Amino acid sequence: SGLLPALAVAAVVAYCNATSSARLAARYPESGGTYVYGRERLGPFWGHLAGWGFVAGKTASCAAMALTVGAYAWPGHDREVAVAAVVALTAVNYRGVQKSAWLTRGIVAVVLAVLAAVVTAGLTSPEADGARLALGGDASPAGVLGAAGLLFFAFAGYARIATLGEEVRDPARTIPRAIPLALGITLAVYAAVAVAAL
Repeated sequence: SGLLPALAVAAVVAYCNATSSARLAARYPESGGTYVYGRERLGPFWGHLAGWGFVAGKTASCAAMALTVGAYAWPGHDREVAVAAVVALTAVNYRGVQKSAWLTRGIVAVVLAVLAAVVTAGLTSPEADGARLALGGDASPAGVLGAAGLLFFAFAGYARIATLGEEVRDPARTIPRAIPLALGITLAVYAAVAVAAL
């Protein structure tokens, strides 16, 4: 299977991006993330372009995630559920960072519990076969790279940490530590799920 090599490629690309984000966040510890980095390093025009590019990218990823929630929660009504999910999360976000952080911790706890159950079931299943972990003949380089592109999406959350510069204590120290930590935890979780799935 090409799943584990694809995960490794996605993790390497995410690591490169994460370390540059962490360094920029340490150098410019203020809210704004990509906008601030572009403005400070390249000038106002490029800062605005980078900022709007970030907003457009995050809007697209938000739409994709909301539609995914809708497709799983109520098939056939995915758009309605997606809109409701966006409205609900916008309302929580409007109430402040503390409420958003509380909700995020709750969602993460539920997701990790479900994934732990899936991994446990997969690894203890009588059908579990370690030979499936080997790179098979059906894994082409193009397939691995395509899968890596999709898997990179799973790592995307670490970039959000860099945008919180003014909203965390000691951002020059905290953010560069938080980004690689988030990336490492994400890699460990997805690697465990991938091994269990194979």
